Amino acid sequence: MLLIRNGDIVTATDRFTADILCDNGVISAVGMNLEVPEGTPVIDATGKHVFPGFIDPHVHVYLPFMGTVSKDNYATASKAALMGGTTTLIEMCCPSRTEDPLDAIRLWKSKADGISFCDYTFHMGVTRFDETTADALRHIVSIEGITSFKVFLAYKGAFGIEDTELFQTLSLAKELGVVVTAHCENADLVAEKQKKLISEGKLGPEWHEPSRPVTVEAGGCRHLMTYAEMTGAQVYVVHTSCIPAVEAIEEARKRGVKAWIETVSPYLTLDSSYAELPNFEGAKFVMSPPIRSQEHGDFLWTALAEGIIDTVGTDHAPFDYATQKHMGHPDPAKCVDAHFQTTGTPGNFTLIPNGIPSVEERIKLLYTEGVRRGRIDLQTLVRCASTKPAEIFGLYPRKGAIVPGSDADLVIWDPEWRGKISAATHSMATDYSAFEGKSIVGRADTVTVRGKIMVQNGEWVGEKGWGEFLPREPKKYGDC
Repeated sequence: MLLIRNGDIVTATDRFTADILCDNGVISAVGMNLEVPEGTPVIDATGKHVFPGFIDPHVHVYLPFMGTVSKDNYATASKAALMGGTTTLIEMCCPSRTEDPLDAIRLWKSKADGISFCDYTFHMGVTRFDETTADALRHIVSIEGITSFKVFLAYKGAFGIEDTELFQTLSLAKELGVVVTAHCENADLVAEKQKKLISEGKLGPEWHEPSRPVTVEAGGCRHLMTYAEMTGAQVYVVHTSCIPAVEAIEEARKRGVKAWIETVSPYLTLDSSYAELPNFEGAKFVMSPPIRSQEHGDFLWTALAEGIIDTVGTDHAPFDYATQKHMGHPDPAKCVDAHFQTTGTPGNFTLIPNGIPSVEERIKLLYTEGVRRGRIDLQTLVRCASTKPAEIFGLYPRKGAIVPGSDADLVIWDPEWRGKISAATHSMATDYSAFEGKSIVGRADTVTVRGKIMVQNGEWVGEKGWGEFLPREPKKYGDC
């Protein structure tokens, strides 16, 4: 048993002062002056917010990508998540086009089993659709307990799928009652832009964003919406970065397309100038779609506050700066890839592993830059980072709620803590932080997963392997 006394409880719709009693891993009672057996551990949450455990709907922990493999494993990533208040991870299982889907999901599961500190589940990447794929995906849904897919309208030849495969995937998803998450760009347009820029000697990380402009992302969103409309499938657009992309999805919603919109914390708190930093520092901020100019970030905050954007994830993709991002350094003497060292051929921005390590910082950034600056309220914070992901991906009300019967995943948040983000103190395995030196207000003071305290007074006390895989049932998820 565990009693949390006198907390300022914040949910997606309510805010009130109460006690929370946790018993056998679930919330057993919520109310004032709850009576408990003598000897029950009690945490006094006076003056602190109590949130349902946060859910990151979009992370990469194990990720083979662009000739290298991400630095985190489940021991480091799940600890980092919990230190930041995230109690459930939904990881993208991303096999290559040549990998067997069943082998892939079992491999991804094995990376977390007995290791993860927090609970977890997966989106199943569909990177090809041939005569064996439908049966494999049916098995993954019904037996492996994975009820969301992931498709890439990018990275042609690696993860990307063709239009026929997109139609087949969405048609099967409609039949099975699962959500299809989608990376929306246009692989061919990106490839042509990249070739042109490189031919002009434009090699540095500052050219990554111009190679994938907002029109390409918006076009990818419109493309997906057309196929969703034709099939009736429910879709979830990941890491939406810009005004025209959101507008394209909103137009489709008005036509009756069932679509949700995710953005990620780097788009809300950084801008394109970071990728333009000199001396290859900009490589730290290369992700796809790219971080946009400031007006897009301002728009995303407004759309989040208005409920147009449904969720905020991270797209956590942890690659080291010195040993991995430098694969794309245009100076052969500084490029870490052996091929370029040997041949003297310059690297370029297309060879920089994409992604920003951020799973630990999402809630701190949303609270500091969102709540404390008046851009969103506390209920919106809970909605976009906990309750809505749980609802969309079939975890609610087990997760994302503070009601009797829900898992006792709770975050006691100290709203007055002050500190700075730094790679020197974060729990992620990467050698840099994209938010280095940023001042933060508020932190996760105490974090529980199914009633077990994993973070206490801001210090790590977690138990390895406590996290459980969360099998989900296919169902019709309802209108957006």
